[in-house]
Amino acid sequence: MELTADTLLSNYDYEIPQDLIAQKPAENRQDSRLFVVDRRAGKFHHKKFSDIADYFEEGDCIVINTTKVVPSRLFGKKISGGKAELLFLDPCAEGKEYRVLTKPFIEPGKKIYFEDGYECEVKSKTASGEAVVEFNKSGIAGFLEKNGVMPLPPYINRKDGLAEKLSDLDKERYQTVYAHIPGAIAAPTAGLHFTENILTKLKEKGVQTAVLTLHVGWGTFKPIVSAEINNHNMMSEKFFIDAQNAEKINNAVKNNKTVAAVGTTSARALESLALKAGVFENGKTFINEYSGETSIFIYPGYKFKIANRLITNLHLPKSTPLMMASAFSSRELMLAAYKEAVKEKYRFFSYGDSMIIL
Repeated sequence: MELTADTLLSNYDYEIPQDLIAQKPAENRQDSRLFVVDRRAGKFHHKKFSDIADYFEEGDCIVINTTKVVPSRLFGKKISGGKAELLFLDPCAEGKEYRVLTKPFIEPGKKIYFEDGYECEVKSKTASGEAVVEFNKSGIAGFLEKNGVMPLPPYINRKDGLAEKLSDLDKERYQTVYAHIPGAIAAPTAGLHFTENILTKLKEKGVQTAVLTLHVGWGTFKPIVSAEINNHNMMSEKFFIDAQNAEKINNAVKNNKTVAAVGTTSARALESLALKAGVFENGKTFINEYSGETSIFIYPGYKFKIANRLITNLHLPKSTPLMMASAFSSRELMLAAYKEAVKEKYRFFSYGDSMIIL
């Protein structure tokens, strides 16, 4: 592939003051700010998320991701008494063996001890840093719900006991109000701003809500290490949509209405559906029900086939979600928007403010 300014990782960097990285959510979900990017006019507007319904009309369709974050971060102790931590990579698997990340590194053959008589032994390690552990008991899903904490990104400070102290807050707020199907280890954060009231307001305007599920995996935390982004491989994530919700999206496409992806996860799922279960008719792409996995990587140069509006958050420098937002508008416009957001002191990242790209 030809090397361009859009394929260089260094061209997705920007300066972000530490005090703009949100450590807690807004007191009320819908009170987050809304940065409006008009990509055709190249203009910005500043609103509140509670204004979101103003950007939709009857017949439009918003697409939400109903995955539910599992409290998949678990603290235990080594036989020496030292602290150990597990992050479950497939927290809804069944049985006694699980893929995890451990902190610190723990050699195969060593054990980790938890509450309620649970313990696990590290069976093997992979080159990517994953470990396979075997527990002495089953019922891990229930054990995580009781004893696990939410797997917040590392830029949210939960050190020195804050993870446990703020566990109840994080279990409520690092979760969308429509989270339904457990399986994610990271939240589809663009959806965190929605409330039942906003969803009702959209419904009253005649806006359809279509649901799909993409279980966000640990690849969302994995940095790009290649200087050329086209060499990066996304980790695979499970996703699915049923026929009824596919038809809601198809109706909007058919009638030339807006299809808004709520979050980069919904956008990835939609565009994967276009490639894996899409039908191209009269210049439009329609989708069918589907269940599978996707490792699609969307960056500038990609032409969106389904989504024509994107609701998203303010993302990390050099991150894949920032690259998708740049593909949806342009890299230059996104970097200008982020510069403006810093100037206007928006709150950044998972617990931060929202953006809609029109």
